[in-house]
Amino acid sequence: MPILHAVMHLIDKKPDGSPAALHMASASLPESGAIENLVHDVNDGYNAKAGKAWGFFHGESGAYPLSGWLAKVVSGDMQFIDFTRTAVEHLTRLMEESNLAVGGHVLFALYQQGMTDYLTIAILRQAETISVADDLTVSVSRNLDTSALHFAARINLSEWKHNPASRQYISFIKSKNGKKASHYFRDFIGCQEGIDSPGETRTLLKAFADFVKAEDLADDTASEKSHNLVEYAQAQGKIGKPISLEELSELLNEDNPKTFADFIRAGEYGISESFAADKRTLNQYRRFTGRSEGLSISFEAKLLGEKVEFNQPSASLTIKNLPTQLIDQLKRRSLTSFDDVAIPPTGHE
Repeated sequence: MPILHAVMHLIDKKPDGSPAALHMASASLPESGAIENLVHDVNDGYNAKAGKAWGFFHGESGAYPLSGWLAKVVSGDMQFIDFTRTAVEHLTRLMEESNLAVGGHVLFALYQQGMTDYLTIAILRQAETISVADDLTVSVSRNLDTSALHFAARINLSEWKHNPASRQYISFIKSKNGKKASHYFRDFIGCQEGIDSPGETRTLLKAFADFVKAEDLADDTASEKSHNLVEYAQAQGKIGKPISLEELSELLNEDNPKTFADFIRAGEYGISESFAADKRTLNQYRRFTGRSEGLSISFEAKLLGEKVEFNQPSASLTIKNLPTQLIDQLKRRSLTSFDDVAIPPTGHE
């Protein structure tokens, strides 16, 4: 993964309404193993993040200027360092307008993956860790926490440049705390959602279920293909790439590689030819989970109808072949409960 440019700026801001202090770098970070590890870790953390959205740029305007500056970088009319300095000044102004915004180190990383150019922009926070020196003394150190990304976006520059009609060349993390906590960062990127990733993923899974019925696949075959579908989708997500219906169709049937793709197109499901799978939807497809009043249940979807039976009218589950450890616990509890019960006398004193 060749890194073309990496720049780090610092926005020092607290969520108390006080002005933000901006500390800007004057040049790109020099090539080093540390920078490579940093960008790699940020990408890994970003790929593992659930709840990302996919979209495209708003039209360039005073409210959304980033795409205009970035276009100058792509055309060679603007140096990358100048782009990042202009962009981080704009981000700082947007942060000051949001009382909820908290500062951090802002990373701009321009890199190549295969034949594709990407730009990742992420706000990194520091975390305290305990380190031990050679003389066995202990001290507190501060490190960039690449695993706890809350504000980050990745732009597929090659897709944006060569396919301007695309609606999914930007991905960004959606805040769990609602739009108010993250709207400033989304406005900074200047993007709008173009692909409903959870909806597309649910439609794909529905189409696959219909395909299994239409092809009258045996249970073992259907289970294997279902496993392959999920494994492929998750593998694409780990490297930050979308699902390709053509690739998926070939994976599901090497002898007739277009069968599944043709089935989807003929059924007019309205699925995009490529889209990013939603991690949360895939997990729900593979497992059934639920919690209620001290009860927690989780099992793989393939067990439904085999080891687990669902009775819809009574809203109950029957579970067969319980784990041995659970059976032993229940037996011990049953014996203990029996011993504690007071047995009333049967005769007269």
